[in-house]
Amino acid sequence: MKAKWWLLLVALVVVALARSVVFVDETQFVIITLFGRPVSTHRDAGLHLKYPWQSATRIDRRLQIYDPNPSEFLASEKKNVLLDVYLCWKVADPQQFLETVNDLAGAESRLHDTVYSELGDTVGHNPLEALVSEDPARHRLDELMASVARRCAERAKAAYGIEVVDVRLKRIAVPKQVRESVFARMRSERAQIASKYRAEGDEEATKIRADADKQKTLILADAYKQAETTRGRGEAEAARIYAEAHQTDPQFYELLRTLEAYRKFLDEKTTILLSADSDLLKFLTRGTALDDGQKKERQ
Repeated sequence: MKAKWWLLLVALVVVALARSVVFVDETQFVIITLFGRPVSTHRDAGLHLKYPWQSATRIDRRLQIYDPNPSEFLASEKKNVLLDVYLCWKVADPQQFLETVNDLAGAESRLHDTVYSELGDTVGHNPLEALVSEDPARHRLDELMASVARRCAERAKAAYGIEVVDVRLKRIAVPKQVRESVFARMRSERAQIASKYRAEGDEEATKIRADADKQKTLILADAYKQAETTRGRGEAEAARIYAEAHQTDPQFYELLRTLEAYRKFLDEKTTILLSADSDLLKFLTRGTALDDGQKKERQ
């Protein structure tokens, strides 16, 4: 009989020791509770002790990702926009977390309400152009999402002991009823940018043409100046040669000039009517003084 009591006592001691030892994994927080009331929290990994009648609740301390379904929000100009977001979070205060949300499902439910309320407030106070725009001056999506993440982190940590690490936007879209108006506005913005670029191009082209015309005028003027100078020198030299030739033998000079005139205006297609006493025909009809001199020498 006594042996049975000893076996029962040993079994109770073993069970008590087993319930007194708590192993804490490095990926978890362990909260010791007494009848559901938190007593202590173990944050360091390893073996810890508790009373056998106390319970241990484990909470995952790793980074969690909550990816809710996309939802529509109303912009300030009463146009709907579809946002698909996700957030990264982890437990910062395990005791407050246990007392307020109890588990991961409860945490995601609270975070869902927090994030969507902040998104609704932010989108509702800004136009759609702040989210979807080709103009850098109007596009403020990064700024707005950073503001949402900051306010969500403040609310979640104060109310639930949750640290919101980041809130990110995966996709932004517009419902079918407003999609055409958004595309029309985007086309209009791109048309304005294209018109601006064309105007700047036309202005630059005008400047280039004006400069080219100026350079052309200067080059032609300089070339004309050089040509006139060269032509004047040539004519002066020709006049000097003509004068020297005329002084050397006036009759021979007159003969050459007349023959040169014949060569210029007499051809097979030209018919000229001249009087018999014309100076142009005197060498053909009367000869020259040179011919008369040669005839006298022969006699």
